[in-house]
Parts: sequence; C-alpha cells; structure tokens
Amino acid sequence: MNFKNTNSERSTVTRDTINFEEKTGNLYESIVVMSRRSNQIASELKEELTSKLHEFASSTDNLEEVFENREQIEISKYYEKLPKPVAIAMSEMLEDKINVRKIEE
Repeated sequence: MNFKNTNSERSTVTRDTINFEEKTGNLYESIVVMSRRSNQIASELKEELTSKLHEFASSTDNLEEVFENREQIEISKYYEKLPKPVAIAMSEMLEDKINVRKIEE
C-alpha cells in the first residue's frame, strides 16, 4: 500500500469512539485491530526507510572522517513528515479498508 498518498492527519485529532465501536461491535476489539494494523504499517515503513538509507550508506566508516550524507538526511526528513502509523490505521478503519475476521471458538 502506498502510505505516502494517504489522507491521514499529520497532527492529533479528537475522534468519537462510537465510530470505532460501530466497525466491530466492541471498542476494545477495534483498538486491537488498529494496533495490529499500526504495527504492520510501522514495520513496512521501517523496512522501506532502511533499504533507502542503505543505498546511500558509505562503506568506509572512519572515526576521524565523519561527514553528513545529504541524501540520507533528506530521506529521513521526508519519512518524519509522513503521518504516524496509528493515524493511518485509524483512517483505514474509519474508511472500511481493514477487513476484520473473527475466529470463532
């Protein structure tokens, strides 16, 4: 999924918990679903960021010669400005983009 083009908020927004409760029938179950989705998003973003930063990593690391890699700094700044994984998971939940399956005992 492309997290860069999401319409999630980049700042804190007050939400009505009733909207989340309506999605699964239980507020706490909705929180667990959003938490798990948030962890998935965070790990995907971390893998993507690590792979991009690894492209610009220098193979010679000296303690005497420390320099700033401009490309790495710009990539890091870009990823810092993206919405947080929790905000993305909340907007996905409200837009019915998350499929919730219950395992019956």
